Amino acid sequence: MNSFGRREFIYLMASLGATPIFANSHMRLVPNGKLEDYYKLKPFGNVRILHMTDSHAQLMPVYFREPSVNIGLFGNKNVPPHLVGKYFLEYYGIKDNDRLTYAFTCVDFEKHAKVIGKMGGFAYIKTVVDSLRNEFGKEKTLLLDGGDTWQGSWTALQTRGKDMVGAENLLGVDVMTGHWEFTYLDKEVLENIKELKADFVAQNVFVKEDALMEGAEAYDEDSGLLFPPYTIKKLGNARVAVIGQAFPYTSIANPKRFIPNWTFGIRAEHLQNLVNEIKKKEKPDAILLLSHNGFDVDKKLAQVVSGLDFIMGGHTHDGVPEAVPVKNKGGVTYVTNAGSNGKFVSVLDLDVQNGKVKDFKFTLLPIFTDLVPENKEMKKYIDEVRKPYLKDLERVVATTDVTLFRRGNFNGSFDQIICNALREVKGADISLSPGFRWGVSVIPGQDVTFEELATQTAMTYPETYVRELDGKTIKNILEDVADNLFNPDPFYQQGGDMVRTGGLSYTIDPTQKMGKRISNLKTLDGKPLDPNKKYKVAGWSTVNEKAPGEPVWETVETYLKNIKHIKELKVDTPEIVGIKDNKGIVDC
Repeated sequence: MNSFGRREFIYLMASLGATPIFANSHMRLVPNGKLEDYYKLKPFGNVRILHMTDSHAQLMPVYFREPSVNIGLFGNKNVPPHLVGKYFLEYYGIKDNDRLTYAFTCVDFEKHAKVIGKMGGFAYIKTVVDSLRNEFGKEKTLLLDGGDTWQGSWTALQTRGKDMVGAENLLGVDVMTGHWEFTYLDKEVLENIKELKADFVAQNVFVKEDALMEGAEAYDEDSGLLFPPYTIKKLGNARVAVIGQAFPYTSIANPKRFIPNWTFGIRAEHLQNLVNEIKKKEKPDAILLLSHNGFDVDKKLAQVVSGLDFIMGGHTHDGVPEAVPVKNKGGVTYVTNAGSNGKFVSVLDLDVQNGKVKDFKFTLLPIFTDLVPENKEMKKYIDEVRKPYLKDLERVVATTDVTLFRRGNFNGSFDQIICNALREVKGADISLSPGFRWGVSVIPGQDVTFEELATQTAMTYPETYVRELDGKTIKNILEDVADNLFNPDPFYQQGGDMVRTGGLSYTIDPTQKMGKRISNLKTLDGKPLDPNKKYKVAGWSTVNEKAPGEPVWETVETYLKNIKHIKELKVDTPEIVGIKDNKGIVDC
């Protein structure tokens, strides 16, 4: 694919509405078009790969505000995906297009949300996926799911992910890998995979040797591989290899007590050996990596591993409307990402000739619910799934004049609600909440229902705690999380965002080294955080051991029912220094 380079950077304007055609896409978004104007793509190639990722169990359409802070550093400064707001629009040549602005950025979010409405939802996704399959040819089309599918909603938690397995089967997913899937018990994960009609692949998940000796289940007992590392799919006359890459830091970022016999890692050397073996043994026309590494990790992996044609990525929830080329000793690997929460489906059309990919078109399609009819079969399934829980889902816990969202390197407004609830209900000096990227948005005037609250909190280790921690320990916690986020080496980044804080302010310099990023810590009364003083700290979601308190959704619901209406909200955002001219931060 080297030969055609990045001619994609010539941005052509569509004849209707002066709308840009994205980097390497053949999508045209027109201001007032019909369904086929948005989702019927110009014919190209002989293999079609559809990809979705990080839906976080959002069966229903959602509001989702894209970040105003997504800081890239060093080699990832001011390049996708670390471009937000107006900088994103400038980079991709988007001008005066409300739909693209709404789909990809935080700019004028409330205004566009009220006019355009919610996005995503599996009944709408199925309509688009079926259309894309049928127009191209089912026998030449493959649907990939990058994981983080079985967690993130109340129904997913109550069914232990089974509601999403059913939705995936109905959608027609062909290949899947995972991350939050592994936050259920190991036996539940394996049960769900057996019910899943797709191939579940991962080249980087192994069963511990002692567990194998005791009879633990494995795909390959000799190597210890827990799942098949790849699958070969025949699409028309082409053979495509899809390798799985599960989230490499699962047993660090999430409780290993749920999956005590499984180990994870990036395993770049193992991947390179596998690519070489597949080329020799299978002789495929194309090799794809279905990854849950995160965008920056995928870019580095593409540099050190050669022979992959494309990395179809997830985990960091980045909606990137182009396939980004990364050079390696074998040529070029293109890295993609398909956003989150069901907002997008990506389409990779390949022109396969003489055993290799000669050309391609990549399109990231936003799923606008005002343009797409619901698929009746999927709608019926979703209604049945939700029916037993509808009373809880529709329960109003508060109203709001403030946009509530979670997405950005630092505190979001919904995160602040959680932090305030922990501190006030628990009577704590300081509160800490994990920097998760899952959770939908609530626009002003919309009721805050228990369903919206659950999208922020529904997980298998939601228990709260109150502990006494000295100031030194609190600083060390912030430093440790900051290093996970801003480490210069992407292979040491675990994704997610900075721990959210309540009752605590601080200054952060992301460009500094470990231990020197956090300074000027102050408590709510403006006093410096004393390294030797004990503070009462409330939090939730402990990884190493189960916390003793009630689930966090109970804490937050108690708080919201007390205040009833969110009229205004002060978000405890740290002072950020050292990032002059960084296009990963804007005011939206």
